Amino acid sequence: MSSDDEVKQATRVRPSPSVQSLMDLARRSVPDLRRNAETIEPVAPGRRLGGALVERARRTLEWTRLPGLRPREARPPERMAKRLFRSYCLFALVPTAVVGLYVFVIASPQYIVESQFAVRGNVEPMASAELGLHTDLILKHNSQDSFILRDYIGSRPMVEAVDAKLGLAKMFSEGGIDFWARYDADQPVEKLVRYWRRHVIPQIDAISGVIHLKVRAFKPEDAVAISQEVIARSETLVNGISRRAQEDMITNAKKEVEQTAERLKQARVALQEFRNRWGIIDPIKSAEAAVTTIELLRKDKIKAENDLRVLRDSKLDEKSRGIQVLVATVGALDGQIKDLQSRLTTDGIVSNSEHNLTQALLEYESLMVEQTVAEKLNASMQLILDRARIAAAKQQIYLATFVPPLLPTYSEYPAPFYALFAALFCFTVLWSSVSLVTAAVNDNRL
Repeated sequence: MSSDDEVKQATRVRPSPSVQSLMDLARRSVPDLRRNAETIEPVAPGRRLGGALVERARRTLEWTRLPGLRPREARPPERMAKRLFRSYCLFALVPTAVVGLYVFVIASPQYIVESQFAVRGNVEPMASAELGLHTDLILKHNSQDSFILRDYIGSRPMVEAVDAKLGLAKMFSEGGIDFWARYDADQPVEKLVRYWRRHVIPQIDAISGVIHLKVRAFKPEDAVAISQEVIARSETLVNGISRRAQEDMITNAKKEVEQTAERLKQARVALQEFRNRWGIIDPIKSAEAAVTTIELLRKDKIKAENDLRVLRDSKLDEKSRGIQVLVATVGALDGQIKDLQSRLTTDGIVSNSEHNLTQALLEYESLMVEQTVAEKLNASMQLILDRARIAAAKQQIYLATFVPPLLPTYSEYPAPFYALFAALFCFTVLWSSVSLVTAAVNDNRL
């Protein structure tokens, strides 16, 4: 054997054990099959039906159809087309026909009423108050009110309120309504809330905050009545929110006024106690009087010292009466000046003087600052309270309905042609997906 043959023999791919066993079985079965084929007698013409059955069974159980030995015979295209058409009719056209029968014949007409409204509010110019720390009492319009209103429309309290007045369960469960859209009146209120949310749909414009309300009912009058009741209940809720906000604003303003009034009262009491304790009405004026007195005493002292110097320059005896009087006068004036100065300076505080004007001035100025601040706070709170009362007399938040509900003239649902086309499209897509998956599975089995 040449080297090329050896290389080919060495590089030949060997089958797996399972495939090798099937190939061995086929080799052993070939002689037996040939021998049996030589001894088979032909089928008589009158027995063709039985022969056809045998032929079909032989083809079904043919050993050559084992995996990996021989590919399966392809089906005729006509047969595949008929099978696909039958499956399409069964899984797409028939369900679409059922949907068409419902929307054209059985479905009850449904009428839609649309309305638009928004939550608006007045902004009071309270920022001009002297105290800017309480401007948070201003009521400002916020889009949060619209979201609160939207959630309230779909809530159970709204459903129960409208049901108590209009009878929603009876309205949606009348005998003329088709079985698919009819509401079962015996169901609990939670089911009614779910049914309500499918027929009453509020939507919010995120930019403008406008609420679009869409109500769907089986009678035009019922749709209008439901829409009007929803708007009325929404307005009641908005007025309640406004009223509570106004009450809170007035309550907070009153509390602030009471606190500032109490603070002013305590400041005035402390000032009165100070005057009683020190015996001074106004320490500032007393200090000014003391300074004026010191200046006068200094002038008298300077005059007495000048007179004393003149007498001494005249060689008058020190024991003379004139010199002794002037010396006593200068000493007395100097003592008075020092006493007044000690009352006006911090030296008197160190010496624990009970009549030190410096300490009195410090305490008095502190009390006067507290009284001034309390008076201004009280005046500011009184102003805010007055404005809060004026604002409470107005409707700060209100519901503005600019597209009222009107009686519809024709039913927009169930929109039979649109429903029929949508059903056909959906069933066709579903049938196509299932057919593709089935074909892929069959191809993998070959």
